[in-house]
Order: sequence, then structure tokens, then C-alpha cells
Amino acid sequence: MNKQYKTAAMAAIHETALGMHEANVIPKETMKTFDEMCLTPVKTLTPEDIRAIRERERASQAVFACYLNVSTGLVSQWERGKKHPQGASLKLLTLVAEKGLQAIA
Repeated sequence: MNKQYKTAAMAAIHETALGMHEANVIPKETMKTFDEMCLTPVKTLTPEDIRAIRERERASQAVFACYLNVSTGLVSQWERGKKHPQGASLKLLTLVAEKGLQAIA
């Protein structure tokens, strides 16, 4: 998945820092600081948040699952609080929350 930056300036700063990190000019700890500063944060979502996002997009659990490339059962478990989205799924959910389902279509 492509990195999502807060601004174009932050993208330039981050890409420069990443190049410096790959050249062993800046340490991993400093790179983590640049990641936090420049990249769009991924917030945790409650089961209610996930259901609200899906309902706002007027999608069934099955359709929502197809867009996220996960199983319908997993969407159901997220909405019941049995499991919690992580990694790429959480990032996709965050993008859908901010920009709608068309952002990942």
C-alpha cells in the first residue's frame, strides 16, 4: 500500500529522511520519529465505529468485506468486538472512514 502523507511537504521530508536512513546516515529511532511526524496516523476503531462506517457507506457486511479483501465473518467479528482490525485492514478502514468506500474501490 502507498504511504499516505499529511501534506506534500511532509512527503518530501519523509522521503529524504528515508533515503538517509537507507544510507545509514540516520538511525532507526530517528526514522520512527519521522514516520510519526509525517505519515497519516492510523487510529484504533471500536466495533461501533466499524459498524457506523459500514452503515454510512450503505454496504452489507459481505460487500464491505469484499472491498477490504477480508471475510464476511471477520467483519462480523470486528463489529461484535471479538477481533480487532490490524495492519493493512486497519489502514483501509481508516481511509474509508475519512474518504468513503470509493477511496479504496
